[in-house]
Amino acid sequence: MKRTRRFKRVTAKSKRPIPANRIRDDDDDEARPSQPSDSSTGTVLKPKKSKSQLQTKPGSIPIPDNPPEKMTILPFIFFQIDALDLAPRLLGKLLRRDDVVLQITEVEAYRQNDSACHGRFGVTARTAPVFGPGGNAYVYLCYGLHTMLNVVADKEGVGAAVLIRSCAPVSGLETIQQRRGQKTDKPVLLNGPGKIGQALGLSTEWSNHPLYNPGGLEILDGPEPEKMLIGPRVGIEYALPEHVNALWRFAVAGTSWISAPKNTLRPP
Repeated sequence: MKRTRRFKRVTAKSKRPIPANRIRDDDDDEARPSQPSDSSTGTVLKPKKSKSQLQTKPGSIPIPDNPPEKMTILPFIFFQIDALDLAPRLLGKLLRRDDVVLQITEVEAYRQNDSACHGRFGVTARTAPVFGPGGNAYVYLCYGLHTMLNVVADKEGVGAAVLIRSCAPVSGLETIQQRRGQKTDKPVLLNGPGKIGQALGLSTEWSNHPLYNPGGLEILDGPEPEKMLIGPRVGIEYALPEHVNALWRFAVAGTSWISAPKNTLRPP
């Protein structure tokens, strides 16, 4: 007599949607859960993405508690310090121009008497802004193509600045994508200094602009990152060995919104 085979019934696990305001990181494609679908049409239901909030991995950058329009512009005195001190303090702060708000995730310090700093040439038509008062913008063209945003540091006449290398989007994503010519919300959108200038719609005419005054381009206060990474600066092989090897590059730990190379960064 044949025995009837019994099969254990397994309850299917419910599928969870991705939070609507999450900005995806590079490694999300493999780890993300399945999205729900409409059973009647078989169409995947994609949640709408928020353009006003930044989301990163746990332990990286805290999400701003207040909307950017209610945040405080950093005062003039904030920038009147050595570039090496100012650089890590800029991590987590916000760049705002009109509807576009970016959170700073990676910077490099360029100091007085630094063989990699533009100030080494002295005051010229191109470098004069870097000798201005701390808190001004210094914007220059790299290879005649890429617009690079720097925040002047220290007292007027010192000749030091902090290069903004990477950011993460907080608001104005559509404007950023349009200016960058990339329809993506992945880190490739903003992981390089030339991309920051393009996303903000900057030109060299923004040099000498005071970032501590309301209107135009501003730097707003923002939450400090929980952890930080340090490493040598990028693309300065022409400098003296002591400056090539100096650990004057700073980045937020635990986020993918930083530029290459990443393997030269480590905890302090």
